[in-house]
Amino acid sequence: MMDNNQMIEQKRSFKMKILVTGFDPFGGESMNPAIEAVKGLSDEISGAEIIKLEIPTVFHKSAAVLEEAMLAHQPDVVLCVGQAGGRTGITPERVAINQDDARIEDNEGNQPVDIAIREEGAPAYFATLPIKAMVEAIKEVGLPSSVSNSAGTFVCNHIMYQALYLAEQHLPAARAGFVHIPFMPEQVVDKPGKASMSLADITRGLEASIEAIVNFKDKDDLQVTGGTTH
Repeated sequence: MMDNNQMIEQKRSFKMKILVTGFDPFGGESMNPAIEAVKGLSDEISGAEIIKLEIPTVFHKSAAVLEEAMLAHQPDVVLCVGQAGGRTGITPERVAINQDDARIEDNEGNQPVDIAIREEGAPAYFATLPIKAMVEAIKEVGLPSSVSNSAGTFVCNHIMYQALYLAEQHLPAARAGFVHIPFMPEQVVDKPGKASMSLADITRGLEASIEAIVNFKDKDDLQVTGGTTH
């Protein structure tokens, strides 16, 4: 029979690990709210250990950095975060498609057009996170949120697809997904009409979404509507 110290140590060894990634600045911006918000997350949320990782806004190189971290840390959850300038709320993504079709160059000048991310991969991967519970949790802390049904075709969709592919290949019990966040106010000074959200609120919304991930680790996602008509 284990003594109390052994039981405590065993409990610690089973602590959920969540790897949270954020991109570096891209597209001419001097900052990226994704990595800034990730850096601001607590080191532990709802009892889960939060592992923070900056990844380059570069096709495939971002996936190589992510894969190395996934193999090193063996996380239970991978949550990737990216900027979606123009969106008004925090938006968990439903699906990533197996296609790179870049409107602009990445940070190393790559601009793939209609190229499969993984030739041997599935046409698409659905997020394995409780995206509707995440949306509701974000709303409960007073911030706008909705399910997004398109992660685009730039590096954000790319890394979401790669995270789900890598989880399937290396960590089949792990769950993965992606959240898009708005610009910060500093980024829209020269962008009239563009929505923004303070860094503090973005970080607060991400923490709420992570709390939902932990709370729903052994439960099905909420059965509430998150669809759109177009």
